[in-house]
Formats: sequence, C-alpha cells, structure tokens
Amino acid sequence: MNQSAILLIFFLMFSAEFLVSTVLIIMNLNSSLINRNSVPRFISGILSVKQYEKTVSYTQRQGKFSLLTGTVMAVVTASVILTGITPRILEIISSLNWHPYWEGIFYLLMLSALSSLISLPFALYSQFIIEEEFGFNKMTFRLFVTDLLKSTILSVILFIPLLLGLFFFIDKAGSLWWVYAYLFFTGFQLLISLIYPLVIAPVFNNFTPLEDGELKNRLRALAEKTSFKAGGIFLMDGSRRSAHSNAYFTGFGKGRRIVLFDTLINQLSIEELEAVLAHEIGHFKKKHILKRLVFSLISAFFLFYGLSLILDYEPLYKAFGFNGTSIAALLVILSFVTGPFSFFIKPLFSRLSRKDEYEADKYAAETLGNSQPLIQALINLGKENLSNLTPNGLYSAFHYSHPVLSERISALECIK
Repeated sequence: MNQSAILLIFFLMFSAEFLVSTVLIIMNLNSSLINRNSVPRFISGILSVKQYEKTVSYTQRQGKFSLLTGTVMAVVTASVILTGITPRILEIISSLNWHPYWEGIFYLLMLSALSSLISLPFALYSQFIIEEEFGFNKMTFRLFVTDLLKSTILSVILFIPLLLGLFFFIDKAGSLWWVYAYLFFTGFQLLISLIYPLVIAPVFNNFTPLEDGELKNRLRALAEKTSFKAGGIFLMDGSRRSAHSNAYFTGFGKGRRIVLFDTLINQLSIEELEAVLAHEIGHFKKKHILKRLVFSLISAFFLFYGLSLILDYEPLYKAFGFNGTSIAALLVILSFVTGPFSFFIKPLFSRLSRKDEYEADKYAAETLGNSQPLIQALINLGKENLSNLTPNGLYSAFHYSHPVLSERISALECIK
C-alpha cells in the first residue's frame, strides 16, 4: 500500500469518527431534553422537577462543550498532520546531534507538552466555569497549577525509563526486540500497579485511616464475611477538588486498599456505603480486575508484535510526512491513528464493562440479602452527581462503562 492510500484511509476513518461522535452527542442532547419538565417514573418520588431540570442543564452544558472541544481538537489534529509540523520538529531535534535515545525522548516529551498546552484552556473552562456553575468545583487555581506541575513531573519520571528501555531493546536485542520490550513493559506496568497506592496516589491526595465507629465496623465485617483481604480502609480528601464522589479499591496483596471519597461519606448512609463496598468487592470476587489485567497484557503483546511488523514500513512514515523510520516517529503516528480505529469497537468494550457492573451489583445484593441499599445508593449518587437519567441508547452504547441508572435499578429489583 502506498503512502497516499494510507493517508486516505486514515482521513476517511478520522472523518467517520468525528461525524459519528458529533451525531451521537447531538442525539444525546436531544434525548435529555425530552420531557425535561417531567421527572422519569423510576425516580419521580425522589427528584423534584427543579432538581431534574438541573440534571438536564448539566448534561446540556457538558454535551455542548464536548461538541466544541471535539471540533477544535479535530481541526487541530488534521492541521498538524497536513502541515507536517511533527516531522519538522523531529528534524530540528535531530540536527542537534544528541544521542538517538535522548533525541527520541525529548521529541516525545515536547509533543506531549504541546498537546497539554492545547488542551489546557478546555480543562480550565471545564473546571472553573462548568463545574463551578453547578456547584461541583472545590479546587482553587493554585491547587490546579500544583496538580498540573506534579502530574507533569511524575509523567516525566515514569516516561523516561519506559522509553529508554524501549529504545534499548530495539537497538540491542535484534529481531526479537519486541518480546524483550513487551516483558519490560509488563514488569514496569505491574510495578506501577504495586506502588501506586503507596507512592503515587499520596502525591495528589491525603489518605487517612477510617475512624473507629459503626461505619468502620460494618465495612470490616463485610470484608471478613466475603474473605476480602485489604491493607486497610482509607478516606480520601476528594472534596479538595470536587463535590463528585467515588469509592474503589487499589493495589495488590498486602498493598490493597479500600478507598472512600470523603464526599461519598457525606452523601450516603452507612447501609448504602456498605452496599457500595459490597459492589466493589464483587468486582474482585468475580475476577473482573484480574480479567482486565490479563486482557491488557495480551493486548500489549499483540501491540508490540504489530510494532515489530511496521517499524521499518517506510510508506507509513511517508504518509505522515516523516523522511525516515524511527520508533519515536512511529509512536507519534500511532497516537494519531489509534483513536479513529479504536472508536468503532468501543461499544464492545463498553458492553463488557457494563456486564461486569451488573455482576458486581448482583453480588452485592446477594451478599447483603437485600438490593434496596444499593438501589438507594445508586439513586443518591445519580442525584448528587447530576447524572444524565435519560441518555440516548446509541450514545450510552459507545460511552457508558456503567449501565444506565434506570436499567441498573430494574436489574437489581429482579434479584430475590
């Protein structure tokens, strides 16, 4: 396949992704407006018309903002590719005659920084205008900047050894470089998973052991009942940044932690919090986390094998304006093409994710012998987070990793 055909195929897929994504957002916006003055039946006794109108307004603001950001980013991406900016930057850096490893690292870091700068105004508007307007933003501008600096420094610290390893194996390991690179990548990924709750997460948030009391006793009893071993139950200061709430567990082995947002504690009753934790334990008991990890590792294996096949395929580089082959250039090309090509298989992965959520819900209801606490928790979380209660079916099929609230409640009500 020649370079013109490659570029044509890319832009056909790129345009299709943009058009379908835009249509889906518009359909979702229209869906949320249907009967906006009439609260959906499944939640009519809990939400007032005024509260429901606020959820609709939040969905509208987010959707219209997504249309704007999607359009701007599509124009920027197309312009970058057509003008050949990224190959020119690589040529300039190569003229410095640094070691090839450091040329590649500096090039990728520079492009990452430029991408972040382009996205920064949208992040600021989302956080300090939209989220502020609906009462969710708790972050100061100083904290926003501090988080940005911390994440940048952390990314560089992690990015450099990962790239050095990749460049080294391509340079020194011969035709099987991709096998060694894959093993290195897998080890690196597992290491990050192990140290994340203990080293990385505390860089951004404070984690304090849950205070003694009824809640801690109930959650501990639940963990013992389900034979769920964890290194502790921790409260995270999520309210420093947002009024949104969440709960999760992280880490492996003795480093596994149950984490509750402090906002969640204020929004739910003890019974509802117990149900939320039972749901999270359900993911563990049903081996959802393990399955996703295995799938990720298998996907990475085939990704590295694919990289080995196209690393020296010059027409691909020429299609995007590069004069020669290099792993740094190939990674940039992949950053352009993976979005459009992966977009159309998103419904499959979203469906699998929703299946996991249904299973975890069922596990929680059966473990507690009652589905009502989880139903009430889901309703309260949907209410507090201004969730879209009437999303478009196609939109949710592409973008929702969790079932629609009404469908989730319906499934729980069928559990005896």
